[in-house]
Amino acid sequence: MSTPSPRPSYAAVLRVPHARRTFAAALVGRLSYGTVSLALMLSLTRSTGSYAVAGLVMALFGATSVFLSPYRASLVDRHGPRRALLPMALLYAALLCVLAAACRHPGTPAGVLAATAAITGACTPPLGPTMRAVWAELLPDRAMLQRAYSLDGVAEELLFVSGPLLVGAVVGVAPPAAGVVLSALLVAVGTLAFATSPAAGVLRPAEHGKDADAPGGAGAGQARALLQPVVVAAGVGVSVSAVDLLVVAFASERGLGDGTVAWVLAALSLGSAVGGLLNGAVAWSSSARARLPFLAVGLGLCLAAAGLAPGVITLAVAVACAGLFVAPALTTAYLIADESAAPGFRTRAGAWCNTAVNAGLSAGAAAVGLLVERLPLPVCFAVSGAVAVAAALVPGRRRDRSAGRPGAVSRRPSRSRPSRRSGRSPSGASGRP
Repeated sequence: MSTPSPRPSYAAVLRVPHARRTFAAALVGRLSYGTVSLALMLSLTRSTGSYAVAGLVMALFGATSVFLSPYRASLVDRHGPRRALLPMALLYAALLCVLAAACRHPGTPAGVLAATAAITGACTPPLGPTMRAVWAELLPDRAMLQRAYSLDGVAEELLFVSGPLLVGAVVGVAPPAAGVVLSALLVAVGTLAFATSPAAGVLRPAEHGKDADAPGGAGAGQARALLQPVVVAAGVGVSVSAVDLLVVAFASERGLGDGTVAWVLAALSLGSAVGGLLNGAVAWSSSARARLPFLAVGLGLCLAAAGLAPGVITLAVAVACAGLFVAPALTTAYLIADESAAPGFRTRAGAWCNTAVNAGLSAGAAAVGLLVERLPLPVCFAVSGAVAVAAALVPGRRRDRSAGRPGAVSRRPSRSRPSRRSGRSPSGASGRP
């Protein structure tokens, strides 16, 4: 357990015993999530020769990965990371290798590829939520935990930027299936190192995990407490995914090249990284629940302003300003989820925010694709920003910690820590596995 510091720093977070080793191991595993999508898409398109088939297979892969995330997180809560994460990661890695082998043989039936991809996605290990849960156990001081979550969010943002670049380097010298195998290797090695680190003992199988789900008991109050961070996370996901397509449309209207799109989207990521670091560095006087609506509104207003940009430079500036609110909003949502978590529910609480972000990313891309063809571009930017503003209207409610059975325990049980522990809590970002 760390010693609370009046002026915590990022270095202080990493000085927690075993934190650097555990954090590095988790990032290696999560780098797989930054490489697998592009590598698998390239492999599928080369194998099937059909963008439609590749898109369907990827959709099934993503759907099972996203929507089964809370269930997989519940396994970590119930059985601990060592017993739950390792089997998931090894099975996920093995199935990725099966997919890579299938893509190496053109003519593999689309049904086989789709079924294998769906099963593979269902086994995705929830490294992000688990790492955040470990951070929360190691850092009871809220200022230190805010720093840890901010550091985690910025690191994940960088992983999803560097992942595709790594795949690009691999496919320059090897077939795309090699990128899928690389993804399998990363997740297997990273999860093995993470789950076997001394920090893995911080999260122990919960004895009272079922109480959090009891109808009418603590679970009902917890669901209300989680509503605000989950809805805001979904709204941020919708707005961020909309930016990708809207920037492409902006460049197309003005006859600009793909390089312009890349630079503008890089500005969004840079803004998010800077915002995440600043958010962790500030000693906030207001509560996380009070800050979250303002962060969502800031994101929405910046996106609406981006639609009025007369040129690509002003668009990049506006998008970068929007990015300043992305990582802080998601980090704050995770903090609220942790505050709302009953004993035995911490990993699942974070996973619900992850699921919301990823669902928002998917829904936003689909919805904006329809709007761009029907509405002027400034209106589309305003609509995407309005989603984040609307999410900010959801009232924040604290969990009634006295709900449930008489004499219910508080969210943070007393800890008899082992001799050594380390910490961590992804995604993505920003709302990723």
